[in-house]
Amino acid sequence: MKVWRHRPVVHSVTDARPSLSEDIGRREKRYLIQMSIRTICLILAVAVPVPWPIRLLFIAGAVFLPYVAVIGANERGKDLPAPADTTVPNQNEIPRHRREIVS
Repeated sequence: MKVWRHRPVVHSVTDARPSLSEDIGRREKRYLIQMSIRTICLILAVAVPVPWPIRLLFIAGAVFLPYVAVIGANERGKDLPAPADTTVPNQNEIPRHRREIVS
């Protein structure tokens, strides 16, 4: 009779979440891109002679993009995939909270 055992889970580096500095850099880059688009919308709304519906679209972009940019910049790691928790507890090991120091 063959006894089936759980194979130990091997974690790879690609399973790790990005570092905090990478996450901050990504959010800063996205914020700068959104604020650049907002600046372009503001300039187009003021300087370019276009019909009012299009001008209102540019004004709406200039007004609402800062809100969207700040909310997106403050979301820490929300769009990153969650790490897969595939660990199987080792039944042969005593849990940390149950260990005793013996001298």
